[in-house]
Amino acid sequence: MALETWLAFFVACWVISLSPGAGAIASMSSGLQYGFWRGYWNAIGLQLALLMQIAVVAAGIGALLATSELAFGLIKWFGVAYLVYLGWKQWVALPGEIVTTGERPLGRPLTLVLRGFLVNASNPKAIIFILAVLPQFLDPSQSLLIQYLVMAATMVAVDLLVMAGYTGLAARALRTLREPHQQRLLNRTFGGLFIAAAALLATVRRAAA
Repeated sequence: MALETWLAFFVACWVISLSPGAGAIASMSSGLQYGFWRGYWNAIGLQLALLMQIAVVAAGIGALLATSELAFGLIKWFGVAYLVYLGWKQWVALPGEIVTTGERPLGRPLTLVLRGFLVNASNPKAIIFILAVLPQFLDPSQSLLIQYLVMAATMVAVDLLVMAGYTGLAARALRTLREPHQQRLLNRTFGGLFIAAAALLATVRRAAA
């Protein structure tokens, strides 16, 4: 991959990662509930799903998913249901579950990784987006495997930095939460954002073949 091509892809990765989506909402929610270091496990799960999606596209399965109404629908509606579930859990979370002093709740790393993985993996739009974007930066005369590896490493590195920002921003907000009504408002804000993301995902339609 030529340097100028990689630089263009690098810029595209920042634009993609900074765009607010379900992954950003999940990262902020995790930072809010568990603090930065514990909540950041969610970002690891997001990246594992991203790597899986890139592998799916590189293997050619992405094209099949993009043209299969059944596969697209199954993944989409699972994602909608999961985001609604996360929204409901956040909405009904008690104010006392956000701790501003002392020890914060200890979310299990594996649970947070799985949560992040499911948020990204259950979005069929992501696979179609990767299917549409990545080939534009490929040079057919060079090894496709190496190019996919370079792009995967670039996307993951950029997204880890961006999600660190989202997680850290929400974790810092913990210091300003002193009153139960403030905590309840923030919980319901994030719950509403999850449900809004689910509603947006529900409107996604498979592109006509």
